Amino acid sequence: MPNMPPLQHFRYIAIEGPIGVGKSTLAHKLAAHLGADLLLEQPQENPFLDRFYEDMSGYAFQTQLAFLFQRVKQIQTVAQPGMFANAVISDFLFEKDAIFARLNLSDDEFRLYSQIYAQVAPQVREPDLVIWLQAAPPTLLRRIHYRAIPMEQGIAPDYLQRLCDAYVEYFHGYDGAPVFALGTEHFNPVDSDVDFAVLLERLANFRGRREFFNSHVETPFG
Repeated sequence: MPNMPPLQHFRYIAIEGPIGVGKSTLAHKLAAHLGADLLLEQPQENPFLDRFYEDMSGYAFQTQLAFLFQRVKQIQTVAQPGMFANAVISDFLFEKDAIFARLNLSDDEFRLYSQIYAQVAPQVREPDLVIWLQAAPPTLLRRIHYRAIPMEQGIAPDYLQRLCDAYVEYFHGYDGAPVFALGTEHFNPVDSDVDFAVLLERLANFRGRREFFNSHVETPFG
């Protein structure tokens, strides 16, 4: 895509948002455009995830710990010498693990999880930019059904609503990196070259700490 603005000031971009919002797809497209390295979640390598979707309360703790240690290992690669010869695009923010933990764990489990999280979190590098993708639960549900990953097909609408609410609450107080909040209800940078060009331009000109674009979330950042 010729004559698109550069994004040299962002060497590590994390794309975040609820299940089905399009994180991985946008990460692939953005990385291809920038010639960046991809750092992708590996849910298929979590041995508890299938069982979690069948019995959330019974397997939440094991699932969260498996994801926590997986993400620590993945993000540690970002800190290795030479990793930033290219930019890095990730389809997850490390801190998302705590969002899901608070949502899915009992109080006792969360207290234990938090002790473990506090030991490993200092090892993790913050990104230069977080792109927070947003969509309403009915839209997420349609996208989840469309991509047809078997273990996700039983996700309930009320769970997606609670997840969206948890992201709003989390980012309301987040100050780890600049956040570009992007609504995807009527804006499709993956399938539309015009929308992708608009996104690149907005990111290239983004110099502050917070920006909303096409967002349906009206809660301001703290």
